[in-house]
Amino acid sequence: MNLLEVKSLYKTYGSGETAVKALKDVSFSVPKGEFVAVVGESGSGKSTLLNMIGALDTPTSGKVLIDGKDIFTMKDSKLTIFRRRNIGFVFQAFNLIPELTVEQNIIFPVLLDYKKPDTNYLEELLAVLNLRERRNHLPNQLSGGQQQRVAIGRALMTHPTLILADEPTGNLDTQNSSEVITLLKEASKKYEQTIIMITHNRSIAQTADRVLQISDGVLTDFGRCRE
Repeated sequence: MNLLEVKSLYKTYGSGETAVKALKDVSFSVPKGEFVAVVGESGSGKSTLLNMIGALDTPTSGKVLIDGKDIFTMKDSKLTIFRRRNIGFVFQAFNLIPELTVEQNIIFPVLLDYKKPDTNYLEELLAVLNLRERRNHLPNQLSGGQQQRVAIGRALMTHPTLILADEPTGNLDTQNSSEVITLLKEASKKYEQTIIMITHNRSIAQTADRVLQISDGVLTDFGRCRE
């Protein structure tokens, strides 16, 4: 069964002669546990696509189904809860809360949902992310690579079915970039999570299970990468 289905997605900004068609009839599906990279130049529409899948923006037309649920037929309140419980986000800018420690940042989405954190799972994530010794540090006491690992932990903490990573290595050096991609791949396999990652770096994209390309709002599926 496909975890994600994108059907005839269009997104147009503006109208008339100034209209910009960011997405043009984009359709694809992703089975559970697959790690998909979406590549494209700046302005190609890849970030727009990620925002649509994550319900951070609404399409002009088309559908996005996550685990069989058409997310844009949901009321705003229900969609907010669905997104919080089913989608994990990893951003290029980390987006950590500066006043919270590593541990507090990771468990924040769970607390936001008025739930009690799974302490065993938290300890497992801290170990996997090599952050046990940093659990009480604030973001400004961490390197860029460590901050991104915290962001990944935060995305994983709610056991989401889908993780959306927006240029997760954009602010990192080569070594930290490699470590972050390895962690995402391990998460995909270990926790059976589906990952959609956008990147302009084609060598990083080749580490994914499958590569999609967007150019001027049109999507091309390059198929599965070699093992």
